[in-house]
Amino acid sequence: MHKTLKQSMVFFVISVMVFIPFGTAALAQDMMTTHEMSAEKMIADILLVRPTGIVATVFGAGIFIVSLPFSALGRNTPEVWDKLVVEPASFTFTRALGDLP
Repeated sequence: MHKTLKQSMVFFVISVMVFIPFGTAALAQDMMTTHEMSAEKMIADILLVRPTGIVATVFGAGIFIVSLPFSALGRNTPEVWDKLVVEPASFTFTRALGDLP
């Protein structure tokens, strides 16, 4: 009985050690996201998303100016600038055309 249990455990450990690399490779392949560029996505990006991003950047800059005294008192001006102006601007101007989230 003891020998059979020991052999079963050895077989189980060896099979797990063999099959773990296959599972992680499949998991890694499944987690990779591919962004398929299409003409429809590019058209939607240039006609709808980019203009909305420009409006968001300008609106964020206006809100930043209004909130500047409060953010200066709170000593978090760089964080407010990043969230209200830099993030919308980078979404609008540095992203590839058609690369929609």
